Amino acid sequence: MNNFILIFFFLALGLLLQHIRQFPTHAYKILNKIVIYVCLPALSLYHIPRIKWDNTLLYPIASGWIVFILAFVFFHFLGKKLGWSNKLIGCLILTAGLSNSSFLGYPIIEALYGKEGLKTAILVDQPGTFVVVSTLGVFVAAFYSKGNPNAFGIIKKVLFFPPFLAFLAACVMNVFQIEFDTNIQSGLLKVGSFVTPLALTSVGLQLHFDRKSQHWKFLRLGLFYKLIFAPLFILVLYVFVLNHRSEEIKITIMQMAMAPMITGAILASTHGLKPKLSSMMIGFGIPISFITLAIWYFIVSFVG
Repeated sequence: MNNFILIFFFLALGLLLQHIRQFPTHAYKILNKIVIYVCLPALSLYHIPRIKWDNTLLYPIASGWIVFILAFVFFHFLGKKLGWSNKLIGCLILTAGLSNSSFLGYPIIEALYGKEGLKTAILVDQPGTFVVVSTLGVFVAAFYSKGNPNAFGIIKKVLFFPPFLAFLAACVMNVFQIEFDTNIQSGLLKVGSFVTPLALTSVGLQLHFDRKSQHWKFLRLGLFYKLIFAPLFILVLYVFVLNHRSEEIKITIMQMAMAPMITGAILASTHGLKPKLSSMMIGFGIPISFITLAIWYFIVSFVG
């Protein structure tokens, strides 16, 4: 419950700060940079070295990768066919292709499936969506933010992007079973905990309710993919095609039905990929997802 209160508190704070004249207009850009360059690397260095890999866990881990790659294929080819700009395509991939599987996912899954359910929720989040945004997400942001994409330039940007460097370092630590001192881990976790309040405040600062905005049709399409099509695809693939039924699969489907990932929206905004639309995907996606999640919980309750 506290997480839900914090969500709306920081969104409201950002909206409120918009109307304070003394508050810097572009403060959200600073908040975005703190999230991307400081908080996200801290989370990578805290969580990834602690992950215990096991081939039996591939179903929940793979779900985030499948949904993101599917979003890339769907929005890229649809966008090219309809003549969308690269920035619009990149924005929709990053916001519709990533689930808020931690800040929203953890408390919701715990409430519905108990402490045991959190084990699967963490697998979907850490080696799944969190690693996706740190790798493929960074690539997509770099690729679509360029007017004329240059392969060498994009690779260079990805390789020297702080969250990606932190991810590589964390992977090396995981392979060699290296962990930081307890005090350092505590510090990393505290720094990482600022992701949500800073990111949501940034979203609130950029959220505008303009009825004449051209973003509404893209918002509807993005949320349709994220809240309905993505979990439906995982349901059909895992349950009816691969014939795998278990409590873990139910939780995985619920995780894929979560609202768009805040970090993905911040990544899009930082790279100039339709900041207003990326904020709308979060600002409207979170409250709407509470309704669609209730429907998905009813549906997955009938899965074997």
